[in-house]
Amino acid sequence: MHLHDVWFVLIAVLWTGYFFLEGFDFGIGVLTRLLARDRAERRVLINTIGPVWDGNEVWLLTAAGGTFAAFPDWYATLFSGFYLPLLAILICLIVRGVAFEYRHKRGEDRWQRGWEQAIFWTSLLPAFLWGVVFANIVHGVAIDQQKNYVGGLGDLFKPYALLGGLLTLVLFTFHGAVFAALKTVGEIRGRARALALRLGLVTAVLALVFLGWTQSHQGTGWSLVALAVAVLALVGALVANQLAREGWAFTLSGLTVVAAVAMLFLALFPNVMPSTLNPAYSLTVTSASSSPYTLKVMSVVAAVFTPLVLLYQGWTYWVFRKRIGVQHIPAAHPAEV
Repeated sequence: MHLHDVWFVLIAVLWTGYFFLEGFDFGIGVLTRLLARDRAERRVLINTIGPVWDGNEVWLLTAAGGTFAAFPDWYATLFSGFYLPLLAILICLIVRGVAFEYRHKRGEDRWQRGWEQAIFWTSLLPAFLWGVVFANIVHGVAIDQQKNYVGGLGDLFKPYALLGGLLTLVLFTFHGAVFAALKTVGEIRGRARALALRLGLVTAVLALVFLGWTQSHQGTGWSLVALAVAVLALVGALVANQLAREGWAFTLSGLTVVAAVAMLFLALFPNVMPSTLNPAYSLTVTSASSSPYTLKVMSVVAAVFTPLVLLYQGWTYWVFRKRIGVQHIPAAHPAEV
């Protein structure tokens, strides 16, 4: 296996890790409106991800940085051709971070309600847009001989891409509902499990259609295996959720995300961005990669720092592993009532 193949796998792992972690993170943000009934419950949900949401975004920075360094042509074509959707995602992530930090700075109802709305929308939009982006990457876009995207913004929102966006939105929200059931106590825990069941059923339908479409279009034997794992894991997550085995439900919902993303990358390889104009114009792991020396240096750096990142992030989750409920939320400031 060549180094550019290894780095394709590593980039796939980084994006998969990002969607696994940021998936339930986005899901919790969406659930602040779908699940929480009052401000206290919204604070419970936000507090479940409060210690970890910024650490989850490290995976995005690493994935984007790794793509830039290992496959500069892929990065250039992707971030120039998909400029507006990716800019929208970036703005949402910036506003979302500000909302988490500023929401509790003042007690006025209007202030807190505004930032809570911001958390909802800046969680929902990226969850949808990431699906649109990766659906286009896998299915192919209009790339010319100079490796430039020559399509328009509307070309990125065709039925396949919109279906991919709906799938990631519902899947991440389901993943978040399972995480909420795992991390909370009391009435909200039971409602999270009930909502997870409904979201899981919708996810199953969307996943079968979208992943089946992907498999029929450009699937391989390995991508079919990943598709089967995703479906079985989703069924297992629903069963575990109904049995109130939240730990298993979250593990299996996470495996669903991992297998679904892996299926897309397996269907994509050896391309990194197929061209719909001419297959010869497609960006591949060979044509889009950096020099062998660059990949060697990156491999050494990754071997040293990746275990450290995994250790400190794992430690963070261990420290903040306890469940919380409305009884753990301090009494509201008089101005909040």
